[in-house]
Amino acid sequence: MAQSGVMSDTRRCPHPRVIVTRELPDAVADRMTALFDARLSRGDARMTTDELVAAVAECDVLVPTVTDVIDADLIARAGPRLRLIANFGAGVNHIDLAAARARDIIVTNTPGVLTEDTADMTMALIVSVPRRLAEGEKLVRSGEWKGWSPGGMLGHRIGGKALGIVGMGRIGQAVARRARAFGLSIHYHNRRRLPRSIEDELGATWHPDLDEMLAIADIVTIHTPLNADSRDLIDRRRIGLMRPHVYLINASRGGIVDEEAMVDALEGGRLAGAGLDVWRHEPRIDPRLLALPNVVMIPHMGSATLEGRVASGEKVIANIRMWADGHRPPDQVLDGWA
Repeated sequence: MAQSGVMSDTRRCPHPRVIVTRELPDAVADRMTALFDARLSRGDARMTTDELVAAVAECDVLVPTVTDVIDADLIARAGPRLRLIANFGAGVNHIDLAAARARDIIVTNTPGVLTEDTADMTMALIVSVPRRLAEGEKLVRSGEWKGWSPGGMLGHRIGGKALGIVGMGRIGQAVARRARAFGLSIHYHNRRRLPRSIEDELGATWHPDLDEMLAIADIVTIHTPLNADSRDLIDRRRIGLMRPHVYLINASRGGIVDEEAMVDALEGGRLAGAGLDVWRHEPRIDPRLLALPNVVMIPHMGSATLEGRVASGEKVIANIRMWADGHRPPDQVLDGWA
């Protein structure tokens, strides 16, 4: 995918200096060391701003992750060697694409490799919130469970309910395939309608009007990238369109949901529950969320499989090698994708 207005630098860089900001799986780190002049992070702590400034001043390739803020100020302080930002991960909303383009710095990402892992975790949240799995697990661990009873830990079945998917890209479609097997009817909102063949395969109904879909869904799950158009897409008004029995699932980006409005709705009984893998200010979490029993929270682990991390690293390496050979990297990011 070519970044709009930017052509790949055709100068070869046979042994680029590559700086990696976070610790990666050993298989990826070893491969990078063998192929490049790689400066690896051997701790799990994120780089400080000063460390990032020092890194971009001396490297040909920076390999950041979602925890690194690669903003216009940092890019402006980059040395002349920096020609490629090879992001480890699919989302690039933490990188100022316009600032990179202005400096003729190519940005790549790792699309596709985490689709199935994220869809698996999303489906786990879709099941766990209505069935109160987190509450049940805590009850057992507390030692206060008194045994089975007809009215104990009653939740709600998901079969026969309407699932509203916001964003029907790779992950949204993978979630739809899983959800259909659980007996959910599939509804989706996307900027563009899917081909009829895919709709038929998924049994999916397109809603060009997001508000209309939110009003009929029983469970809403978010799978759209974070960018200027999607920030606060699920705002207070749209949360108000959802019926009180609705469960809201977000394994995409925290900034897509107005978190304060969501918490208010959960506290006020205007939403039945939520399943969250992301937050607006992570790793900080609103204390009110921590106090709510009807919210299942996991620590941004939707893509956290060893297989997925290694596959992401392999894509990063492929992008660097293609660029180092003077060619356009296969996963060059389009303008506006974040």
